[in-house]
Amino acid sequence: MPEPNQSGLSDNAAGGLAYITIIPAIVFLIVEPFNKNSFVRFHSWQCIFLAIAWFAVDIVLAIIGKLPFIGLINLALFPLVGLVFFILWIVCLINAFNGKRFKLPLIGDFAEKQANS
Repeated sequence: MPEPNQSGLSDNAAGGLAYITIIPAIVFLIVEPFNKNSFVRFHSWQCIFLAIAWFAVDIVLAIIGKLPFIGLINLALFPLVGLVFFILWIVCLINAFNGKRFKLPLIGDFAEKQANS
């Protein structure tokens, strides 16, 4: 079991809490000792990039939804894409709480680069 750091919060707990919203993720990137911990930084950055990707995809789907005829496809696509992002978020959350460095495709690579910089 990982040792809790000075704050009393273990690395696993901090990594998992980073996924709750982007607010804890940003806080962990600013506040010591979390901003020096590669594990917590990785999960914080991955949370931020996942939120940005989710937002960007929602915007694109909203724009596509305004197009005639193609917008009808969006009725089925919008909830499915939302469900996929929700499942990805849950998987990341569980893995972080379990101490695993689960990397999402593309997003995980960006997060790893930022965590190690």
